[in-house]
Amino acid sequence: MRQILFAGGIALAVAILLTPVLIKAFSRQGFGQEIRVEGPASHQSKRGTPTMGGVAILAGLWAGYWGSHLIGIAYDADGPSVSALLVLGLTTVLGVVGFLDDFIKIRKQRNLGLNKTAKLVGQLFAAVIFGILALQFNGAGGLTPGSVQLSYVRDIATVSMGGIVFILFCYLLVSAWSNAVNLTDGLDGLAAGSMTLVLGAYTVITFWQYRQSCTTEPRPGCYDVRAPLDLALICAAAAGACIGFLWWNAAPAKIFMGDTGSLALGGLLAGLSIVTRTELLMVVIGALFVAEAASVVIQVAVFRSSRRRVFRMAPFHHHFELGGWAETTVIIRFWLLAAISSAVGLALFYSEYLAAVGD
Repeated sequence: MRQILFAGGIALAVAILLTPVLIKAFSRQGFGQEIRVEGPASHQSKRGTPTMGGVAILAGLWAGYWGSHLIGIAYDADGPSVSALLVLGLTTVLGVVGFLDDFIKIRKQRNLGLNKTAKLVGQLFAAVIFGILALQFNGAGGLTPGSVQLSYVRDIATVSMGGIVFILFCYLLVSAWSNAVNLTDGLDGLAAGSMTLVLGAYTVITFWQYRQSCTTEPRPGCYDVRAPLDLALICAAAAGACIGFLWWNAAPAKIFMGDTGSLALGGLLAGLSIVTRTELLMVVIGALFVAEAASVVIQVAVFRSSRRRVFRMAPFHHHFELGGWAETTVIIRFWLLAAISSAVGLALFYSEYLAAVGD
């Protein structure tokens, strides 16, 4: 438990102190956000706000995770695990893809960075490497970081995939979650605040999986998850980093996370869902991100088939802005939706455990 607190605290401190440094540095370099012309008129005033703030989130994540392990040496805590390192690596690679996307936008002073093919290749590379490695490194009882079985709260024995299908599934999750978080990052603090709530829920889930681990003590309801306590450190560090960044990203934002942050955080959700064996549960806990992405898919599909629009603008947080809601009202209400979905997800997680132990 101490390590979890250290991870979150160090990450928060690094992010909240590093972000203003980045604001000054990026402002001097002219690293400002380009705003799409077809967006809400109220957003045009945000043009030139420093972007690529995701660098602070990644720095906080790395500092929190490794810092907690350095402190853990003093009381003989377990060292880094393969599962956590895989998730950390996936997050970082996607952060690099996002950084390149942001950098191109800034240099060419346009709202389009990497083209779709380049971004797809980056996501595919990260997902394939992650998927291959997730099925390696057999631990106690042959347990690997990932599983070829589809999972809800634990593996579903009746739904199994081959190795190739699993890797394709990893790409689907990485692409879907990174794009979903990217689409959500359209209002000041919306993505960072929502991610904090989701990661808070996953800190609880991974800590509970550690306390009820089959590796420690096989019993009814235990979880076959590799190094859940180390995954809790990743979750806590990421949550702390998001909170530290949110201090400066809350409306009116002094900096945006950019694709550097949104793609990285989306990759983090994908990786966590795989190594914690909660791929379907993540859809519930991250329901806000799912809804944002779904609103874009629905808008495009309906418009192409009927030339009509379901929403005034997609992603649908803009729909409410154009309907007269203040930006802060949309943000707070969407945070509440993220909190509700996280709470529902935790309730489903615990109710499944109670059913497994027969209570």
